[in-house]
Amino acid sequence: MTVKPSWLRVKAPQWERVGSVKEILRDLGLNTVCEEASCPNIGECFSALTATFLIMGPACTRACPYCDIDFEKKPKALDPTEPLRLAEAVKRLNLNHVVITSVNRDDLPDGGANQFVQCITEVRQISPKTTIEVLIPDLESNWDALAIILEAKPEVLNHNTETIPRLYRRVRPQGDYQRSLELLHRTRTIAPWVYTKSGIMVGLGETDEEVRQVMDDLRAVDCDILTIGQYLQPSQKHLGVQDFITPEQFASWQAYGEEIGFLQVVSSPLTRSSYHAEQVQELMKRYPRLRVD
Repeated sequence: MTVKPSWLRVKAPQWERVGSVKEILRDLGLNTVCEEASCPNIGECFSALTATFLIMGPACTRACPYCDIDFEKKPKALDPTEPLRLAEAVKRLNLNHVVITSVNRDDLPDGGANQFVQCITEVRQISPKTTIEVLIPDLESNWDALAIILEAKPEVLNHNTETIPRLYRRVRPQGDYQRSLELLHRTRTIAPWVYTKSGIMVGLGETDEEVRQVMDDLRAVDCDILTIGQYLQPSQKHLGVQDFITPEQFASWQAYGEEIGFLQVVSSPLTRSSYHAEQVQELMKRYPRLRVD
């Protein structure tokens, strides 16, 4: 593998605190995207007693060549106790903001929408002051399933665009760029009070112009929050890194995103879609929206 530049070196985590989070997760039988997707920020996030919960997994029905989550054509049946166990973890970790994401479950008629709803409902019951962000798959254009999730009223709905249109066939072969944009557009139409969010990886061969075009496309569907981070190759069997993007280029994209109207742009080499997600609470205070109950 190519040697990483200095700006991608991660500080060694405080494993005694990381261990306490892991103990809770193991006790409750939960998965996190931090572990399953080999996130480089696992030490920092676990040390801060935060985690992004991965539901309906750990195996995914899609085999994207950039992702480190296991592929399974026919994953296990959903566990009806998972939502309550997740809510208990939120309570034990005393989280102010929780991110709930999932593997793709194309084997399910609703893509897992009702499992998202159950998780949101249980968290609301046990930790009513915790704000909730859901990071959802594209649901294969099942817009009724999207409406079901939005009816549960998460504060933030995140769906990652992942890359530029030109690279979709290679990077995200079972995804569709326009479908992802439509999901974000429909979210704004169905639930105008929700904060919409998306994220892309860079370093796979895209140009500055192509990244800016994706940013323009996301603003055209009124996306509020954008994350941009460096793609890192999880193993030799995954897609290779084409470029290590400099911090200066990430700063340039952040400035452009703010200029064209994103409420928040988090752009740095180690940024991931749920990295420092709790900062959205400050955004909610600055740009409050009336939620329809």
